[in-house]
Amino acid sequence: MDYAKIASQVIENVGGKDNIKSVQHCATRLRLQLKNNDLRDEDAVSDIEGVKGVFLTQSQFQIIFGSGLVNLVCDEVQKQLGGDVGPAADDEPEEKKGNVIQRLVKMLSDIFVPIIPAIVAGGLLMGLNNILTSGLLDGKSIIEVYPQWQGLATAINTFANAPFTFLPVLIGFSATKKFGGNPYLGAAMGMIMVHPDLLNAYSIGIADPPIWNIFGFEIEAIGYQGTVLPVLAVAFILATIEKKLHKVTPTWLDNLTTPLLSIIVTSFLTFIIVGPVLREAGNLLAAGITWLYNTLGFIGGGLFGLAYAPICLTGMHHSFIAIETQLIADVAHTGGSFIFTTASMNNVAQGAAVLAVLFMTKNEKMKSICSASGVSALLGITEPAMFGVTLKLKYPFYAAIIGSAVGSAYCAATKVLAQALGAAGIPGFISMLPKDYPNFFIGLILSMAVSAVLTVIFWKKFHLGEEESGAKKAEETKAETKEISETKAVEGPEDLYSPMKGEVLPIDQSNDAAFASKAMGDGVAINPEEGVIYAPADGKISLVFPTKHAIGITLGSGVELLIHAGIDTVKMEGEGFELYVDAGDQVKKGDKLLSFDMDLVKKKGYQTQTMFLVADANGKALEVTPAQKADNDQKIMTLK
Repeated sequence: MDYAKIASQVIENVGGKDNIKSVQHCATRLRLQLKNNDLRDEDAVSDIEGVKGVFLTQSQFQIIFGSGLVNLVCDEVQKQLGGDVGPAADDEPEEKKGNVIQRLVKMLSDIFVPIIPAIVAGGLLMGLNNILTSGLLDGKSIIEVYPQWQGLATAINTFANAPFTFLPVLIGFSATKKFGGNPYLGAAMGMIMVHPDLLNAYSIGIADPPIWNIFGFEIEAIGYQGTVLPVLAVAFILATIEKKLHKVTPTWLDNLTTPLLSIIVTSFLTFIIVGPVLREAGNLLAAGITWLYNTLGFIGGGLFGLAYAPICLTGMHHSFIAIETQLIADVAHTGGSFIFTTASMNNVAQGAAVLAVLFMTKNEKMKSICSASGVSALLGITEPAMFGVTLKLKYPFYAAIIGSAVGSAYCAATKVLAQALGAAGIPGFISMLPKDYPNFFIGLILSMAVSAVLTVIFWKKFHLGEEESGAKKAEETKAETKEISETKAVEGPEDLYSPMKGEVLPIDQSNDAAFASKAMGDGVAINPEEGVIYAPADGKISLVFPTKHAIGITLGSGVELLIHAGIDTVKMEGEGFELYVDAGDQVKKGDKLLSFDMDLVKKKGYQTQTMFLVADANGKALEVTPAQKADNDQKIMTLK
């Protein structure tokens, strides 16, 4: 596989080097921040070797390559971009896009994703310790049968507990960085919250905490091992105080006093108010979720299993790590995490659906995608499976979520709860108690079986193979038609029709001086009777302005057209405008492109006059034949 070629194709089809602000990757996806997302060609990117799917989320264009390959492609893209690439997305200012929930989810994702490897490592070690210490051998543990393994088990237990015992340090560092503060001060606050002189949080109710008597004011010195909410709040307070102090403190004092005051003020707030309140809130949250899950039983498990994959599509599943961590940190009271169990059921269901498609499809590219993404999903990574296969074909996705619901319902009925985090899929058994292994595997089998069988049924019932073949033929026909149209366009004149109903004037009579000067191209100005714009000729949508008020069209001959709805309507920022096409779409003459509310344009103080220009005639001569009144069936320009 030529990684350099793949990288160059990616760069070319997302608008070139100049359109890329930043590039990074996660486990399976190449993440690109583009200056103009309208310049990307999703169809062309999807056809690149190794690409399993593409999607746009919250202004970030993501290309799914799968584990391993994405690292190599990302390295090559960064190499080819050189110094032209901006900072990684995590280092960019927080975008104010999306609603409150979307921003909250993104915030939690940005905080917890970097520390997941540490938590997963601890979780897997915890699972290994469970294997060594649980009664698997006729009621006896491995270390009881083989005492020489006792030291190994003790060491592994220490290693496993460390990430959870010192969780505030990890969260403190990551969260403070996210909130714009010094991450090392955040780590220091985390260390303060788990200092050994404090009463261990796991000993609350068992031992009396030490008391700090400060001028008669008593503060309980209790640690925050395994907590989440208090640390998030403390990191935010610390970062806020630090940033404000930086602004008001003289430069010569800043390095000395700002860290000191930030830590001491935040520390007292932590132990007096913030910590106790949010520790109780975290406990109540964990208890409430556990109660709800236990109360609803298998019905609740089934509903959560059904909804898990759709939740993943929104990105909200990234926020679950905060809840899971709290559930597992307080395992003595919660019993463990049902979220991890549900995630495992969902992942294997997606994998089974994809493997079913592998055996049913005759499309070689689809087979290639299925073989890799199906196994990946069974092992815990589902993005290639969902975006590359099940969502594309739709019905396998339905089959997978039903399979997930069945497996999750069974696990809920049998109280299968994870004791640690790890790879959510077949390897997830290591995160369970040994006594739950049988029920966990039964749940996996149910999820996979239901998903695979339903996929086959849906495949035959809805003739998915025929649709797939038909789509392929349609693409081939489309390509042939394009080639034919391009050839014809080059050989003879091209007629351009009015894009809307109204009075057609020469462009030099435009009410906008810039357009009237022909600086942007020759053409016509139209005083519209209605706010609907149609394609004036066959071509490809080459540009759609983010504010929706203007569209670029490239003809088969290379001629570039521009339709600009209204004068100064860019200031409306898309309000009152509706698009019916996207950049990269092929259109035929008469296809509806966009509409706008003429009354609203006038109300806002702007003009509705619309410009139709030939921005680049590509060497052809333009003949303009304006009409006093025209509709979208009347020829008004000719290219010769």
